[in-house]
Amino acid sequence: MSTIFSKIVSNEIPAYKVAESIDYLAFLDVNPLTRGHVLVIPKKETDYIFDINDDEYMGMWVFAKIVAQGIKKVFPCPKVGVAVVGLEVSHAHIHLIPIKNVDDMNFSRPKLQLPAEEMDSIAEKIRLAISEVTNATGV
Repeated sequence: MSTIFSKIVSNEIPAYKVAESIDYLAFLDVNPLTRGHVLVIPKKETDYIFDINDDEYMGMWVFAKIVAQGIKKVFPCPKVGVAVVGLEVSHAHIHLIPIKNVDDMNFSRPKLQLPAEEMDSIAEKIRLAISEVTNATGV
């Protein structure tokens, strides 16, 4: 059964994409905990993150690291928090969340409702920052 994330990968559903490779995709969470909350997914639909083969799993984390570096450039914060929950959508994904304190990662608190224009702006800024990071590192 196709998930909402698979439909984003196939462009059936629009998303605020910030980075894409042959195997992975990163896009803004439409119900973010903080501004700059990004989801990183493998394009290959896999429900459970620990069912991904080792090479793809490691590639996903390297991709997430690059995205996190871009997020941190746009949203100065002490850390970009990482969470893998996996219950809300049956497609493996990593949450990258700019955080200033541990409560920023509390998934039970109310989510932000940001206008489309702001989401577009955030996505563009993160895309540009990721481009700067990859150009500087040669990745």
